Amino acid sequence: MTLKSMTGFARGDGRFGSIDWHWEIRTLNSRGLDIRLRLPHGLEGLEASVREACKRHFARGNCQINLSIQREASGARARLNEAMLADIAAIVEKARGLVDAPKPALDGLLAIKGVIEYEEPDNEPDTEARNQELIKDLDRVLDKVVTARLAEGAHLSDAIKGQIDEIEELVGTIEASPARTPAAIGERLQEQISRLMQNGSEFDQQRLHQEAALLATKSDLNEELERLKAHVSAARELLKQDEPVGRRLEFLSQEFNREANTICSKSNDVDVTNAGLALKAVIDRMREQVQNIE
Repeated sequence: MTLKSMTGFARGDGRFGSIDWHWEIRTLNSRGLDIRLRLPHGLEGLEASVREACKRHFARGNCQINLSIQREASGARARLNEAMLADIAAIVEKARGLVDAPKPALDGLLAIKGVIEYEEPDNEPDTEARNQELIKDLDRVLDKVVTARLAEGAHLSDAIKGQIDEIEELVGTIEASPARTPAAIGERLQEQISRLMQNGSEFDQQRLHQEAALLATKSDLNEELERLKAHVSAARELLKQDEPVGRRLEFLSQEFNREANTICSKSNDVDVTNAGLALKAVIDRMREQVQNIE
Protein backbone atom coordinates (compact mmCIF):
# COMPACT_ATOMS: atom_id res chain seq x y z
CA MET A 1 0.00 0.00 0.00
CA THR A 2 1.12 3.56 -0.68
CA LEU A 3 0.68 5.71 2.40
CA LYS A 4 -1.62 8.68 2.14
CA SER A 5 -0.52 12.03 3.52
CA MET A 6 -2.98 14.34 5.25
CA THR A 7 -1.67 17.32 3.26
CA GLY A 8 -3.24 18.14 -0.10
CA PHE A 9 -4.74 20.92 -2.21
CA ALA A 10 -6.95 21.14 -5.29
CA ARG A 11 -9.41 23.47 -6.99
CA GLY A 12 -12.01 23.18 -9.73
CA ASP A 13 -14.52 25.28 -11.65
CA GLY A 14 -17.99 24.45 -12.91
CA ARG A 15 -21.05 26.00 -14.47
CA PHE A 16 -24.78 25.33 -14.49
CA GLY A 17 -27.40 27.60 -15.98
CA SER A 18 -26.75 31.18 -14.92
CA ILE A 19 -24.11 30.49 -12.27
CA ASP A 20 -20.40 29.70 -12.26
CA TRP A 21 -18.70 28.19 -9.24
CA HIS A 22 -15.23 27.59 -7.88
CA TRP A 23 -14.34 24.87 -5.37
CA GLU A 24 -11.13 25.17 -3.38
CA ILE A 25 -10.09 22.41 -0.99
CA ARG A 26 -7.10 22.26 1.34
CA THR A 27 -6.30 19.47 3.80
CA LEU A 28 -3.84 19.61 6.68
CA ASN A 29 -2.80 17.45 9.63
CA SER A 30 -5.36 16.69 12.33
CA ARG A 31 -5.96 14.00 14.96
CA GLY A 32 -9.35 13.20 13.40
CA LEU A 33 -11.46 14.32 10.46
CA ASP A 34 -12.23 18.01 10.96
CA ILE A 35 -14.37 19.44 8.12
CA ARG A 36 -14.67 23.23 7.83
CA LEU A 37 -16.98 24.72 5.20
CA ARG A 38 -17.51 28.14 3.67
CA LEU A 39 -20.66 28.07 1.54
CA PRO A 40 -22.36 31.08 -0.10
CA HIS A 41 -25.63 32.39 1.25
CA GLY A 42 -28.52 30.34 -0.08
CA LEU A 43 -26.49 27.16 -0.48
CA GLU A 44 -26.32 26.16 3.17
CA GLY A 45 -28.51 23.18 2.31
CA LEU A 46 -25.51 21.59 0.60
CA GLU A 47 -23.62 21.21 3.88
CA ALA A 48 -24.76 17.65 4.66
CA SER A 49 -23.93 16.43 1.13
CA VAL A 50 -20.52 18.15 1.20
CA ARG A 51 -19.66 16.55 4.54
CA GLU A 52 -20.70 13.11 3.31
CA ALA A 53 -18.57 13.52 0.18
CA CYS A 54 -15.59 14.50 2.32
CA LYS A 55 -16.04 11.46 4.58
CA ARG A 56 -16.07 9.19 1.54
CA HIS A 57 -12.64 10.44 0.53
CA PHE A 58 -10.80 11.04 3.83
CA ALA A 59 -10.39 9.26 7.16
CA ARG A 60 -8.29 11.94 8.90
CA GLY A 61 -7.19 15.52 8.39
CA ASN A 62 -8.32 19.11 8.70
CA CYS A 63 -10.38 19.56 5.54
CA GLN A 64 -11.10 23.19 4.55
CA ILE A 65 -13.65 23.51 1.75
CA ASN A 66 -14.57 26.82 0.16
CA LEU A 67 -17.25 27.35 -2.50
CA SER A 68 -17.62 30.67 -4.32
CA ILE A 69 -20.48 31.47 -6.70
CA GLN A 70 -20.85 34.05 -9.45
CA ARG A 71 -24.31 34.68 -10.88
CA GLU A 72 -25.20 36.21 -14.20
CA ALA A 73 -27.57 39.16 -14.27
CA SER A 74 -30.27 36.93 -15.74
CA GLY A 75 -30.00 34.56 -12.82
CA ALA A 76 -30.71 35.24 -9.16
CA ARG A 77 -31.55 38.83 -8.18
CA ALA A 78 -30.32 40.65 -5.12
CA ARG A 79 -32.94 41.82 -2.59
CA LEU A 80 -32.59 43.95 0.52
CA ASN A 81 -33.91 42.31 3.68
CA GLU A 82 -35.37 45.52 5.07
CA ALA A 83 -36.66 43.99 8.30
CA MET A 84 -33.28 42.53 9.16
CA LEU A 85 -31.47 45.77 8.31
CA ALA A 86 -33.91 47.75 10.50
CA ASP A 87 -33.33 45.36 13.42
CA ILE A 88 -29.57 45.63 13.06
CA ALA A 89 -29.73 49.43 12.85
CA ALA A 90 -31.83 49.55 16.03
CA ILE A 91 -29.35 47.32 17.84
CA VAL A 92 -26.47 49.50 16.68
CA GLU A 93 -28.17 52.67 17.96
CA LYS A 94 -28.88 51.03 21.31
CA ALA A 95 -25.25 49.90 21.60
CA ARG A 96 -24.01 53.41 20.73
CA GLY A 97 -26.09 54.71 23.65
CA LEU A 98 -24.07 52.50 25.97
CA VAL A 99 -20.60 53.13 24.57
CA ASP A 100 -19.01 56.02 22.73
CA ALA A 101 -18.62 54.77 19.16
CA PRO A 102 -18.98 56.29 15.69
CA LYS A 103 -21.87 55.38 13.41
CA PRO A 104 -21.15 52.32 11.28
CA ALA A 105 -20.76 52.75 7.54
CA LEU A 106 -23.62 51.57 5.35
CA ASP A 107 -21.42 49.17 3.40
CA GLY A 108 -20.51 47.50 6.69
CA LEU A 109 -24.18 46.90 7.51
CA LEU A 110 -24.91 45.60 4.02
CA ALA A 111 -22.01 43.15 4.32
CA ILE A 112 -23.68 41.38 7.25
CA LYS A 113 -24.85 37.95 6.22
CA GLY A 114 -28.57 37.91 5.43
CA VAL A 115 -29.03 41.64 4.82
CA ILE A 116 -28.61 41.12 1.09
CA GLU A 117 -30.50 38.08 -0.16
CA TYR A 118 -30.56 36.44 -3.55
CA GLU A 119 -33.86 35.36 -5.00
CA GLU A 120 -33.49 32.25 -7.11
CA PRO A 121 -35.76 31.85 -10.16
CA ASP A 122 -38.83 29.89 -9.16
CA ASN A 123 -37.69 26.64 -10.72
CA GLU A 124 -37.14 23.89 -8.15
CA PRO A 125 -36.10 21.15 -10.62
CA ASP A 126 -33.28 23.41 -11.93
CA THR A 127 -32.16 24.12 -8.37
CA GLU A 128 -32.00 20.41 -7.56
CA ALA A 129 -30.12 19.67 -10.77
CA ARG A 130 -27.67 22.49 -10.02
CA ASN A 131 -27.00 21.09 -6.55
CA GLN A 132 -26.35 17.66 -8.00
CA GLU A 133 -23.84 19.14 -10.43
CA LEU A 134 -22.17 21.03 -7.61
CA ILE A 135 -21.68 17.81 -5.62
CA LYS A 136 -20.46 15.91 -8.70
CA ASP A 137 -17.89 18.62 -9.30
CA LEU A 138 -16.95 18.54 -5.61
CA ASP A 139 -16.26 14.80 -5.92
CA ARG A 140 -13.94 15.48 -8.87
CA VAL A 141 -11.99 18.06 -6.85
CA LEU A 142 -11.84 15.72 -3.85
CA ASP A 143 -10.38 13.04 -6.13
CA LYS A 144 -7.64 15.51 -7.07
CA VAL A 145 -6.89 16.09 -3.39
CA VAL A 146 -6.67 12.33 -2.83
CA THR A 147 -4.20 12.09 -5.73
CA ALA A 148 -2.08 14.84 -4.16
CA ARG A 149 -2.19 13.11 -0.77
CA LEU A 150 -1.14 9.81 -2.33
CA ALA A 151 1.80 11.46 -4.09
CA GLU A 152 2.97 13.02 -0.84
CA GLY A 153 2.33 9.71 0.94
CA ALA A 154 4.67 7.91 -1.45
CA HIS A 155 7.51 10.23 -0.41
CA LEU A 156 6.65 9.71 3.27
CA SER A 157 6.64 5.94 2.80
CA ASP A 158 10.13 5.96 1.28
CA ALA A 159 11.42 8.17 4.08
CA ILE A 160 9.91 6.02 6.85
CA LYS A 161 11.18 2.78 5.29
CA GLY A 162 14.67 4.26 5.25
CA GLN A 163 14.36 5.31 8.89
CA ILE A 164 13.18 1.85 9.92
CA ASP A 165 16.24 0.40 8.17
CA GLU A 166 18.45 2.83 10.13
CA ILE A 167 16.81 1.79 13.40
CA GLU A 168 17.39 -1.89 12.59
CA GLU A 169 21.05 -1.19 11.78
CA LEU A 170 21.61 0.72 15.02
CA VAL A 171 19.93 -2.05 17.04
CA GLY A 172 22.38 -4.49 15.43
CA THR A 173 25.29 -2.19 16.30
CA ILE A 174 24.28 -2.06 19.96
CA GLU A 175 23.62 -5.80 20.06
CA ALA A 176 27.08 -6.55 18.65
CA SER A 177 28.90 -3.98 20.80
CA PRO A 178 32.06 -5.40 22.45
CA ALA A 179 31.04 -3.55 25.62
CA ARG A 180 28.26 -6.12 26.12
CA THR A 181 30.58 -9.17 26.07
CA PRO A 182 31.27 -11.09 29.33
CA ALA A 183 34.94 -10.09 29.12
CA ALA A 184 34.10 -6.38 28.94
CA ILE A 185 31.58 -6.67 31.76
CA GLY A 186 34.18 -8.52 33.87
CA GLU A 187 36.73 -5.80 33.19
CA ARG A 188 34.34 -3.07 34.31
CA LEU A 189 33.52 -5.12 37.41
CA GLN A 190 37.22 -5.40 38.20
CA GLU A 191 37.49 -1.62 37.95
CA GLN A 192 34.60 -1.30 40.38
CA ILE A 193 36.35 -3.63 42.83
CA SER A 194 39.59 -1.65 42.55
CA ARG A 195 37.75 1.56 43.43
CA LEU A 196 36.16 -0.14 46.44
CA MET A 197 39.58 -1.28 47.67
CA GLN A 198 41.28 2.13 47.36
CA ASN A 199 42.88 3.75 50.38
CA GLY A 200 43.14 0.45 52.23
CA SER A 201 39.40 -0.05 52.43
CA GLU A 202 38.32 -3.39 53.78
CA PHE A 203 36.88 -5.84 51.29
CA ASP A 204 33.11 -5.64 51.70
CA GLN A 205 31.54 -8.76 50.19
CA GLN A 206 27.99 -7.39 50.42
CA ARG A 207 28.96 -4.12 48.74
CA LEU A 208 30.74 -6.08 46.02
CA HIS A 209 27.62 -8.16 45.41
CA GLN A 210 25.49 -5.01 45.16
CA GLU A 211 27.87 -3.37 42.69
CA ALA A 212 28.03 -6.52 40.57
CA ALA A 213 24.25 -6.80 40.45
CA LEU A 214 23.90 -3.12 39.51
CA LEU A 215 26.51 -3.39 36.78
CA ALA A 216 24.92 -6.52 35.37
CA THR A 217 21.50 -4.86 35.30
CA LYS A 218 22.86 -1.81 33.48
CA SER A 219 24.65 -3.98 30.97
CA ASP A 220 21.62 -6.15 30.17
CA LEU A 221 19.88 -4.56 27.18
CA ASN A 222 18.47 -7.78 25.77
CA GLU A 223 14.83 -7.01 26.55
CA GLU A 224 15.02 -3.54 25.03
CA LEU A 225 16.79 -4.80 21.91
CA GLU A 226 14.28 -7.63 21.41
CA ARG A 227 11.37 -5.21 21.75
CA LEU A 228 12.96 -2.83 19.26
CA LYS A 229 13.36 -5.68 16.75
CA ALA A 230 9.70 -6.58 17.27
CA HIS A 231 8.72 -2.93 16.71
CA VAL A 232 10.72 -2.86 13.46
CA SER A 233 8.78 -5.89 12.20
CA ALA A 234 5.48 -4.36 13.30
CA ALA A 235 6.24 -1.06 11.53
CA ARG A 236 7.04 -2.84 8.28
CA GLU A 237 3.80 -4.80 8.49
CA LEU A 238 1.82 -1.58 9.05
CA LEU A 239 3.33 -0.06 5.92
CA LYS A 240 1.83 -2.95 3.94
CA GLN A 241 -1.71 -2.42 5.26
CA ASP A 242 -4.41 -1.31 2.83
CA GLU A 243 -6.01 1.10 5.30
CA PRO A 244 -5.10 4.27 7.23
CA VAL A 245 -2.29 3.44 9.67
CA GLY A 246 -1.17 6.89 10.83
CA ARG A 247 -2.46 6.57 14.41
CA ARG A 248 -0.91 3.13 14.90
CA LEU A 249 2.42 4.31 13.51
CA GLU A 250 2.32 7.27 15.91
CA PHE A 251 1.79 4.90 18.84
CA LEU A 252 4.56 2.60 17.61
CA SER A 253 7.01 5.50 17.27
CA GLN A 254 6.35 6.33 20.94
CA GLU A 255 7.25 2.75 21.84
CA PHE A 256 10.44 3.00 19.77
CA ASN A 257 11.38 6.13 21.71
CA ARG A 258 10.64 4.50 25.07
CA GLU A 259 13.09 1.66 24.39
CA ALA A 260 15.77 4.04 23.08
CA ASN A 261 15.48 6.14 26.25
CA THR A 262 15.93 3.03 28.40
CA ILE A 263 19.02 1.95 26.45
CA CYS A 264 20.61 5.38 26.93
CA SER A 265 19.82 5.39 30.66
CA LYS A 266 21.24 1.87 31.17
CA SER A 267 24.34 2.33 29.06
CA ASN A 268 27.71 2.57 30.82
CA ASP A 269 29.75 2.50 27.63
CA VAL A 270 30.47 5.43 25.31
CA ASP A 271 29.89 3.49 22.08
CA VAL A 272 26.53 2.12 23.26
CA THR A 273 25.48 5.57 24.46
CA ASN A 274 26.40 7.14 21.10
CA ALA A 275 24.44 4.46 19.24
CA GLY A 276 21.49 5.04 21.59
CA LEU A 277 21.55 8.78 20.91
CA ALA A 278 21.71 8.15 17.16
CA LEU A 279 18.75 5.81 17.59
CA LYS A 280 16.76 8.54 19.34
CA ALA A 281 17.57 11.01 16.56
CA VAL A 282 16.30 8.63 13.84
CA ILE A 283 13.15 7.85 15.84
CA ASP A 284 12.48 11.56 16.29
CA ARG A 285 12.70 12.12 12.53
CA MET A 286 10.36 9.21 11.96
CA ARG A 287 7.83 10.60 14.45
CA GLU A 288 7.75 13.88 12.50
CA GLN A 289 7.00 12.02 9.27
CA VAL A 290 4.40 9.75 10.87
CA GLN A 291 2.40 12.74 12.10
CA ASN A 292 1.63 13.60 8.43
CA ILE A 293 0.15 10.17 7.63
CA GLU A 294 -3.61 9.60 7.41
